[in-house]
Amino acid sequence: MSKKPVDAGSLKEGNYVIIDGEPCRIVSIEKGKTGKHGHAKAHIVAISIFTNQKKPLVLPVDSRVDVPIIDKRTAQVISVSQNSLMLMDMETFQNFEVEKADVEVGGTLEVGNQVEYWDVLGKKKVMRLKG
Repeated sequence: MSKKPVDAGSLKEGNYVIIDGEPCRIVSIEKGKTGKHGHAKAHIVAISIFTNQKKPLVLPVDSRVDVPIIDKRTAQVISVSQNSLMLMDMETFQNFEVEKADVEVGGTLEVGNQVEYWDVLGKKKVMRLKG
């Protein structure tokens, strides 16, 4: 299970939500009052974790939205190539490849470095250099 449903009214800035199948971080949320024609609305602006695209969402506060379950893990860099990294998970010792486009590390990655990566909805992204 990589996502769970929650009420849109319980979301806050900094939370994560799934919009159009993409896990996104909420950068702003405004909750409008109940109007003449129905329900209070939540106006959400979020940025995709993987593409950095801004994604707007407007929906009733009492409707359900999916929130991604983020698995934060540690891996070691095994090899660095032109446009990808080969990593080994430090718990399971499983090897996998990550595109360099999915890396948000400030600094240079070298063989032997440890990184924190997020596994979200079956996709992996390196978030930071550890140590």
